[in-house]
Amino acid sequence: MRAHYRDTIFALSSGAGVAGVAVIRISGPDVRDGLRAMLGRLPETRRAVVANIRDLDGLLLDRGLVLFFESPNSFTGEDCAELQVHGGPAVVAAVLRSLGARDGFRSAEPGEFTRRAFDNGKMDLTEVEGLADLVAAETEMQRRMAMEQSSGALSGLYDRWRHDLIRIRAMIEADFDFADEEDVPGSVADRIWPEVSVLGAAIRAHMDAASAGEIIREGYRVVIVGAPNAGKSSLLNALARRDVAIVSDERGTTRDVLEVRLDIAGYPVVVCDTAGLRADAGPVEAEGIRRALATAQAANLVLCLEDMTAAEGPPPLPAVDAPVVRVGSKSDLAAGVKSPDYDCRISVRTSDGLDRLIALLRQHVDAAAGSFVSALPNRQRHREYLTRCLSHLDVALENDSEPLELRSENLRQAADWLGRLTGKIDVEDLLDVIFGEFCIGK
Repeated sequence: MRAHYRDTIFALSSGAGVAGVAVIRISGPDVRDGLRAMLGRLPETRRAVVANIRDLDGLLLDRGLVLFFESPNSFTGEDCAELQVHGGPAVVAAVLRSLGARDGFRSAEPGEFTRRAFDNGKMDLTEVEGLADLVAAETEMQRRMAMEQSSGALSGLYDRWRHDLIRIRAMIEADFDFADEEDVPGSVADRIWPEVSVLGAAIRAHMDAASAGEIIREGYRVVIVGAPNAGKSSLLNALARRDVAIVSDERGTTRDVLEVRLDIAGYPVVVCDTAGLRADAGPVEAEGIRRALATAQAANLVLCLEDMTAAEGPPPLPAVDAPVVRVGSKSDLAAGVKSPDYDCRISVRTSDGLDRLIALLRQHVDAAAGSFVSALPNRQRHREYLTRCLSHLDVALENDSEPLELRSENLRQAADWLGRLTGKIDVEDLLDVIFGEFCIGK
């Protein structure tokens, strides 16, 4: 598939601000003419050259490194160029201004380079999503998963499943059309339906890993709950190694949910501080408690923090679906104090037990994310389309008394949902949303 755009787009692809080198990317039908005008010549494709870069009036803008990529062997599938210029803001602004003054050139929209790559068949939708995640990756596991996805791990898997269904439907059609021919078996049912069953099992196993994919992409959510003054905000600050939350002896200081993102063993972990749980709270504090409980219900792990020096016992924790880790706080003040068994005892003041707590967090994240698998469904869209695919497979398998034509139609619809995952079928309404995730210049 090839798209034909009339305009040539450009953008700063490296970070803004002062830098040693800034990369300006250009793509479109007028790249060759633009390079000839700015450099006085067209560089040899895929060979870096040092050249003077000039504006429309011949004024020298900068001397930099220039690369030309000839269509279709480029990121977008169009003629492309990269200008690697000095990274001062004035230099970058002058080069961008000069490009914008040329006929047929305009600034790129967010994700427009990648959109052109998709339209020209250089990438499919899952690879595009992986590239967006790679640009946004903050941890090692996010980088690894995004790298695998952008390299085609997911699309290769979905394409194989789709091709299997197309082949099975072809066998059914052959049975319809050539049943009287000697070289075509009279019935293919005994051969195809076990294959469909195996395929359905493989898709289900794949979907079982969706929660791990979402944890790696979006973060493992840890919620700290406990009574007022149990040390929740102090613990959040200690884990973040900076002052995120206000710490005070006054009850009700924390009234909203505060979040901080951590990197634990390469996994993204979102730790949430919540309002202290107590029965006699005022209206505003009660709203904070309500939010705390709602946040705990949506957590992957709950840290129940209990002050070991408190005269009163901890407030009862409502039932939650997530695992609960009981943490005794203020261990430096609780020497000789009889206390129940905890999963971990800590002192924020002395840092005692914090390494043990982080090790516990890592164990729970490892258990939730499982061993790293390259092809993980990690978006709501993936889960939805795979669920629809499975639904049609189940109907085809279960309704063995139905005419073969109807069962074959369900196989077709299952294959179509796999095609939608990679963008091969009917995804126009998704494109603006997906490409809108990108920054300008990508």
